[in-house]
Amino acid sequence: MKICVTASNSGLEASVDPHFGRCKYFVLVDSKSMEFESIENGQGSASGGAGVQAAQQVIGKGIDVLITGSVGPNAFSLLSSEGIEMKIFSSGSVIEAIRAYEFGSLESIDSANSPGKSKM
Repeated sequence: MKICVTASNSGLEASVDPHFGRCKYFVLVDSKSMEFESIENGQGSASGGAGVQAAQQVIGKGIDVLITGSVGPNAFSLLSSEGIEMKIFSSGSVIEAIRAYEFGSLESIDSANSPGKSKM
């Protein structure tokens, strides 16, 4: 299973960033082998549409689960249409988020839990 965790830096010890569209990094972890890849979120400073662009970026990496703090409505729609499970974890490290997911202690994100940004 491929898990994506939003992070403030690269690596498993990085702090989780609670903002999906504007996080600095996505840490992609294979839950069986614990091999990981950290990729920069190129949309973090976008004036609008950061969530949708970030969603497209991680969907392209074939993730099954997203662990983050909040997801806006447009990104939520895109991620859920791809069957990606979304979970809340907003304080701690990437490895702690993975362990909490495996333990089954994370709350599901069943609808957008951030207002996102309106296009002007």
